[in-house]
This record gives sequence, C-alpha cells and structure tokens, in this order.
Amino acid sequence: MLARLCSASLRGVDAEPVDVEVDLSKGLPCWALVGLGEAAVREARDRVRAAVVNSGFEFPLRRITVNLSPADRRKDGSHFDLPIAVGLLIASGQLTARSKLSLSTQEQGVDTPFLIGELALDGRLNTVSGVLPLVMFARTHGFHDVIVPAGNEQEAAAITGIRVFPAPNLLAVARHITGVSQLPIASGENISRPSTPVADMADVRGQRQARRVLEIAASGAHHLLMSGSPGVGKSMLAQRLPGIMPPLTREQAMEVTRIYSIAGDTSRPPLSLQPPLRQPHHSASDVAIIGGGGNPRPGEISKAHYGILFLDELPEHKRIVLETLRQPLEDGQVCVARAADSVVFPARFQLIAAMNPCPCGYLGHPVKPCRCTPSQIRHYISRISGPLLDRFDLRIHIPPVEREELARMQTGEDSATISRRVLAARHMQYRRLGEGGVNAHMSTAQIERHARPDTAAAKLLDQAMSRFALSARSYHRILKVARTIADLAEAPHINSDHIAEALQYRGEELFEHV
Repeated sequence: MLARLCSASLRGVDAEPVDVEVDLSKGLPCWALVGLGEAAVREARDRVRAAVVNSGFEFPLRRITVNLSPADRRKDGSHFDLPIAVGLLIASGQLTARSKLSLSTQEQGVDTPFLIGELALDGRLNTVSGVLPLVMFARTHGFHDVIVPAGNEQEAAAITGIRVFPAPNLLAVARHITGVSQLPIASGENISRPSTPVADMADVRGQRQARRVLEIAASGAHHLLMSGSPGVGKSMLAQRLPGIMPPLTREQAMEVTRIYSIAGDTSRPPLSLQPPLRQPHHSASDVAIIGGGGNPRPGEISKAHYGILFLDELPEHKRIVLETLRQPLEDGQVCVARAADSVVFPARFQLIAAMNPCPCGYLGHPVKPCRCTPSQIRHYISRISGPLLDRFDLRIHIPPVEREELARMQTGEDSATISRRVLAARHMQYRRLGEGGVNAHMSTAQIERHARPDTAAAKLLDQAMSRFALSARSYHRILKVARTIADLAEAPHINSDHIAEALQYRGEELFEHV
C-alpha cells in the first residue's frame, strides 16, 4: 500500500515542496530511504522505528521504501520524522485518517494537516529548527491545519491564517488524525514578545561627541567606526545603540524571526520588535560570520538583519572575514554559492566597529605613553583595507575621561529621550524615501534629489575633497550623513554647518597609513 504526504525542505530563508511517499510491498523485511537526504534525514529510519514501537503501534515486517520527491534536490532536517512515521502507519493500515492523509497532494485538499516534528525514541516530539518558514509554506500552499512539536508552539502561532496544533508525541498525533481526540489549538494572540533589557545611555558619563555620533548613526542607519584607548567606553556605547533605535515593524520582526528559526537560534524571542545586536568574537570563522556550510545556514550578518553587527577589536578579525563584508554592506544581502546550489540570505545590517589606535592601545593618550614603533602602528592600522574603511560613514576617536571629571559629571540624557529625536528624524526620512527608507541606503538619484547642499556647503565639500583626496563613495557618504544631521535639526536643506559636522566625523587623520 502507498501513502503520500506533503512536506517541505528548507532552502535559504524559504521552503520548497517535498512529497513523502511510503510504500509497503512483499519481500524480505528491509527499509530503504531514498531521495537525496542528508545525514539527519537518513537517520530517521532508526528514530521512526523505535518511536512507532514505543508508541504502541506494530512495526510492519514488510519491504519499506520511503521516497522524498523530487529526488534530485538535497533535503536536510529532522522535521521529516513525523510525516514519515504517519505515512508508515497509514500504509500499514494502522491509521484510517478522516483527513484523507493517504491521498496525493493534488487530491488531499485543504483539510489535510501539515506535519512537522522530530521523533524521540519513546515517541515524543522534539523541537526542530525552521518551523516558521515551514508553517508559512503550509499556509501559502492551501493548508488550514499544521501539527508541530509543543516546543515550537509560540513560533508557529506567529503565522496567522492557519490553525496550529502543538502535539506532545506521536500517539497524540495519531489520535488527532483518526478523530479519537483533538489536539489543542495554539493561540497567536497571547504570544509573549519579551525583549532583552537594553542598557541605557544615561549610564554614559561625558563623551558628548560620541553620544552625538551615536544619535546620528541611529537616525540614519550609518556605519560607525570608533577608535580609542582601552576602557574609554567604545563597547559600552555600542551596546546602548539598540536602545535608541526605532523598533522593528511587524514585517521586519517576522523576517528576522524567520532567519533565527532557520539558524536554530533560540536566543531571540519570536516577533521581538527590538533590533538585534550581534557581537561575534574576533576568532569567528568566515562561515560563522557570512553564513554557509554544507547545507547553507545564515551567519552573524544575517542574524543582525535590521539590526547591528558589532565587531570589537576590528583589526584582530581575520582579513578574509572583513573583506567579505564589503559586498553585503552595499547590497543588503549575501549570496552563498556552492557547487550544487546557491542560496541568498538577507543581510541589511548596520556595522558598528571598535578598535585601538595602535597595538598597545595608548597612541594619543594624554597620560600613558605609547610603546609602539611607527612601523608597528602602520602595520596594525593597515589590517583594515582602504575599501572597507571607505564604507564607514562615521569615524571618530574617543578620548579618555579624567577621573576627577568623571566623578563630578551628572547623568546624561537617557535612551528614551534620545530615541524620540531619532524616531522623529526617521519619520522625515520615511516621508521622503518611503516606509523603511533611511539616509544611509539612498541611491545616487535620491542623493541628487534630497541631499543637494547649498552653494556655501558645496564649496566647503569641494575643498575637503581636494585636501583629503576623497573618493566618490566618500563624497556621497558625507552627503548622506549631512542629510541625517539636517533631519535631526529639522532643516529642509543641507547647509555648511551640516557639511562641516559631517566632515568632522570622517577621522581622516587617524587612518592616514591605510
């Protein structure tokens, strides 16, 4: 007897259809699983066998063939366990489904539940990664019901327009399919969206310029590079940036949640509206940062989508990792190409980086002397290539704060106050560029239309271009930053003050060795 169920396989951030076909025929007892499955799929044979027996069913002593169609596409993931097990029970006559599970995808209609889950040996359903895109696939392809492991309930319930049934084990799924008992329906209305507590800008004492630059970076989504001696507050400032950024829209939150679901990363609550902050260590590999692997998965730059990628100790990161960031910074996505296939992951992130001015860290320190030679400083700074450095809109040096000055300083503005100004500046950009548009992502045509400086400002910018030999990319980035400064000042046009402040944050003298 043949049973055929509809399932799906993950490919990038989407899912593509897969038919799970289970056939029982006469012959010596054996089990063949075909269809170009990866290790997790091939191992389903042992998990399904034990789960079926330990759930009180009889394992058929027949010739079993399980095919995952189309056979020329690679499949990965343990979520095929449940449809394989249910197909086996239907093909052996142990389940008589009211929902037409034994029919083909074309015949089964919208009443057939879509099955997702990994089986433990005792029949329990374990959580799996990629539930969100799988449920989205089920809704798109006309399914009204989906059965998921109980641990994936919140993530699956985030999708509207489809009923989600969380199941504890295989036996409960079988009872639900045959109509003996009904699984509870997950409610998407009470999905908790807790946000990780974000440190407040009120904790930062002094550093008026750094606070100003952080506000500009948050307002226009500009990339920022901070240089300074150890302990001046570079990491402290970067970790407070999410607290002054506008919250994500529901569509953005859904896209970010889908990326974390595919990566199997549970560190972020489903549909959290807080912009993500990723802080990979400088020893991370290029695959961990960019994404990839045998079965490509999102990397840190994709997990920072619509949020912040903070690279501390920037020169200590591997050169190949830093150079591979250049294309995603421009395109907002990364293409992971392999011999058999290629996938595209979204990567519209804001790059925030921090570094010391020299190997010892005390170049330019007012008290502690620098012990580095000029050649050591030149070699250290040159680890950051000119093309990558040119992609930072804002580059500042953060000086240390004296202890006496630190003790008598009052608390600065809190994140909520700064966030209101940032949000007002963002709304001005949305009105000009459309919902979600920010100054940092303006095209050349949009710069010509919305960021044209007045006569005095244009003359000042031309002088700076000649003096520092700035590239055309730098010219456009200065105009983008000046447009953001004008938005914070609620000014309709860019004047010389805005250009002067934008030039102040280029930090050309700090990187003259690059």
